[in-house]
Amino acid sequence: MSFSIYLSGLYAILALATITWVASMFKRDVSIVDSMWSMMIFTSAYIYSSNVEPYWSRSSLILTLVLLWALRLTLYVTWRNWGEPEDSRYQAIRQKYEPNFAYKSLGIIFLFQAFLAWIISMPLWVALTVPFESSIYDTVGLTFWTIGMVFETVSDWQLARFKADPGNHGKVMNRGLWRYTRHPNYFGECLIWWGFFLFVIPTGAWWTITSPLLLTFLLLKFSGVTMLEKDIVDRRPAYRDYIASTNAFIPGLPKNREDSTQADQV
Repeated sequence: MSFSIYLSGLYAILALATITWVASMFKRDVSIVDSMWSMMIFTSAYIYSSNVEPYWSRSSLILTLVLLWALRLTLYVTWRNWGEPEDSRYQAIRQKYEPNFAYKSLGIIFLFQAFLAWIISMPLWVALTVPFESSIYDTVGLTFWTIGMVFETVSDWQLARFKADPGNHGKVMNRGLWRYTRHPNYFGECLIWWGFFLFVIPTGAWWTITSPLLLTFLLLKFSGVTMLEKDIVDRRPAYRDYIASTNAFIPGLPKNREDSTQADQV
């Protein structure tokens, strides 16, 4: 486990982030960073694995899991944002940091997210570079990853179908997985990264828990639940009932079944 390999992952992420920033200047849309977020992490994972000899099957499994996760998320976010204006969150940041936001965004948006991606990739660095026999932790980690992918994929598909129906305009989505948690996609993302951390436990690198803890914090308090729900009740009053009846993050039975026939969301 060489720190120089970990630094190589950072250099690769920074290069990809910089290229994405240049593209954003032509598009005048920094939202494209969301499409590249997961590919930044996969790029670092690929760098970690390619710097290790000999290459063992456990690394192949982990790298494949990262690739599947990254491809799904990149393709979904790109499809979701295709033809849409810049995300309102980024529009607010743009307005705050004008003039010359296009240049400032390199640090504020792209390099900032690059460093976050690098920190979150920490368990992958260890899991892909430290040889270790498969254990029960691998099985549990793979289970977490699988459940997380199911939550992410199914909830994104359900929300896309809901939004595609003009009759649901302005309504609140509490069907399917969204009936049991207001953010099933974020819950799934969280499970995936706790799953990657479980692959690391046999190596003794407990300090890599920084990664899933940081991701959980971001999803709950920074760019995820808190930001998305900041003013949603003002825009969609029905969301107040949804908050009262449905867990924010960890799935659970609806607290008020009478509200379960309404519709969705953000």
